Amino acid sequence: MGVPGRKGRCSCSAPSDKDHLLLLLILFLPMLLPMVESRTLNYTRHTQTSTLRLQRITRHLDKINKPPSADGDVIDCVHKRKQLALDHPLLKNHKIQKMPTEMPRGMMKVNEGDEGESMAWQTWHLNGTRCPKGTVPIRRSTVHDVLRAKSLYDFGKKRSRLVPLSRRNDAPDVLSANGHEHAIAYTGSSQEMYGAKATINVWDPSIQVMNEFSLSQLWILSGSFDGTDLNSIEAGWQVSPELYGDSRPRLFTYWTSDSYRATGCYNLLCAGFIQTNSRIAIGAAISPVSSYGSNQYDITILIWKDPKVGNWWMSFGDKTLVGYWPAELFTHLAEHATMVEWGGEVVNSRSNGQHTFTQMGSGHFAEDGFGKASYFRNLQIVDMDNSLSSVQSISTLAENSNCYDIKSFYSNEWGTYFYYGGPGNNPQCP
Repeated sequence: MGVPGRKGRCSCSAPSDKDHLLLLLILFLPMLLPMVESRTLNYTRHTQTSTLRLQRITRHLDKINKPPSADGDVIDCVHKRKQLALDHPLLKNHKIQKMPTEMPRGMMKVNEGDEGESMAWQTWHLNGTRCPKGTVPIRRSTVHDVLRAKSLYDFGKKRSRLVPLSRRNDAPDVLSANGHEHAIAYTGSSQEMYGAKATINVWDPSIQVMNEFSLSQLWILSGSFDGTDLNSIEAGWQVSPELYGDSRPRLFTYWTSDSYRATGCYNLLCAGFIQTNSRIAIGAAISPVSSYGSNQYDITILIWKDPKVGNWWMSFGDKTLVGYWPAELFTHLAEHATMVEWGGEVVNSRSNGQHTFTQMGSGHFAEDGFGKASYFRNLQIVDMDNSLSSVQSISTLAENSNCYDIKSFYSNEWGTYFYYGGPGNNPQCP
């Protein structure tokens, strides 16, 4: 202790440049933080939550997470017979189908447990994580994931699509009254279809606000587009800060049997989709992604109906089975599809009174072509004979081609293909 009345001695040296810098940061950091935050998406902020709401969320997560544990993008290895899908009331007596009874003709032969090519493109494998045979990898959901959603009921669901655009009778399910915008190709209802396939290159589009998303996917559809009975099976990649808490592209699936009203969800966030693969985590990040004017990376997705059992199977790449949607989940799709769509979708919330800057695909228009625009290539459908065949003719649609557009082509190497996407807000898209 110092002696009263005397100056204390200090063994400190004169302040260095680092000390001055640290002092300035301490003084000015409170003023800088709001500026930084305003330029980035805030994935974790949410309003104060009541104890009752947290209890409801926790109970819901206890059902989804088996077993529940810590926060973060953690992959749990869950026994395949304990997965949430089998909690669905229509699947109480469901026996898991190990393999499809038949592969579509034209598809490479698949052997049970053939999962090698699925590992190179999902980042959760990079630290050496593996799930043993007999289990399925499931991305753990957290309280923060739910709190980013509008409500517990909305967690993991697409918002209902209620008001259809004026369109031809054979036009696809393009409904934009709630801000959804598309650039898609489709093949119409003149024939029965039993599946679809495409190769899609992967990008990391910029998202302007947290409750918007950008995705690229294929749709398998049946039912009425302007009613409440639309059946849809969907898969592809998406960037959704609200759903995942970040801006990384992720593999996703979706299904509904009532026009997105009460049934279905993304990934494995509700009972329904049955996973059989122990290496692919639905909802996990994809890496690497395509770069403008440089390397292009794509994924191949096939969805088809087992001709004997009726379940809708999904495969990745040439021969990696992921799992299936049981036939019991559907009404119209219990029989066949009447339309297939491929392409991009974004949410335009007009949060500041103008069109969103959220990008579709690479953020560049179709006319920019290979290496710059996003693409779907080798479009195929599965016919009533369970054969894969190249799509000979497609229609294309974009609600606002000044914001996002699409152009289709044909070549011997890529078959039927198209470029699509765009930047959103620009001088022609205010």
